[in-house]
Amino acid sequence: MKRVLFYEGKWYFFSNFSSFSVVWRDTQWMTSEHAYQAAKFDDQNITTKVRDALSAHDSKKIARAHSGEVMKNWNEIKLEIMEEIIRAKLEQHPYIRQKLLETGNAEIVEDSHSDSFWGRGEDWRGRNHLGKIWMKLRSELSC
Repeated sequence: MKRVLFYEGKWYFFSNFSSFSVVWRDTQWMTSEHAYQAAKFDDQNITTKVRDALSAHDSKKIARAHSGEVMKNWNEIKLEIMEEIIRAKLEQHPYIRQKLLETGNAEIVEDSHSDSFWGRGEDWRGRNHLGKIWMKLRSELSC
């Protein structure tokens, strides 16, 4: 089966770190990573710091610095939240919709060796949840 690998390179726009802004829950976010990291918190001061971060990497660093304050039910809702954010990104960027459809029926994989939840992981046995979200949305678009 053909694979579309994203993390960097040709398919980078699928990454949450790519510079496509997104409006999610009535707020403008510089990247989908900003929105995702901010969603972990109930504390408005932290979400504001994350929103105002100068890069996706900085938004993640700020969230990590507040890891003890993440919502208690985060692990139960994070997949749903990610899908909401990715859906918003897709709806707001025709370029990404077009490129997603161009992937045909290829498996979409976040090519991260260090993330076995959202990506492929070091041994290619990762859960690839981010890739699965993109494939689900592609399937919906194709119908």
